[in-house]
Amino acid sequence: MKILLSGTASDSHTWNLVYLRLFLEERGHDVVALGPCVSPSLLTAACRRHSPDAVVLSSVNGHGYRDASAAVRRLRAEPGLAALPVAVGGKLGAAGRSGEAEAAGLREAGCGAVLGDGADDLEALCAFLAAVRVAA
Repeated sequence: MKILLSGTASDSHTWNLVYLRLFLEERGHDVVALGPCVSPSLLTAACRRHSPDAVVLSSVNGHGYRDASAAVRRLRAEPGLAALPVAVGGKLGAAGRSGEAEAAGLREAGCGAVLGDGADDLEALCAFLAAVRVAA
């Protein structure tokens, strides 16, 4: 699968993105990595340019909930990208792992998978991507 991997608008961290890129490539995925501090408009333009099978958003600065919500809502507003599968994970809230209310809000915005930052979450990401592949 072609995966578009991106940080969120306010997150300048990069090691999480390096790790995820290697993790996804080791599992046979073609990864287009945008890097940190990606605005919703840049993410949307990159999705149009690269036509990925799925998007993976990662955040570790604690603003992932807010940034991912904005990014996914922007994707969902675009006619050709409204159904593009999106997973978001990492430290999504300033207080640590997001609660069910935040996860529900991200799912409502259009995230197909809302993950934390643990080893189980990496397995959940793999399961999400496998389901996307089967659905395609």
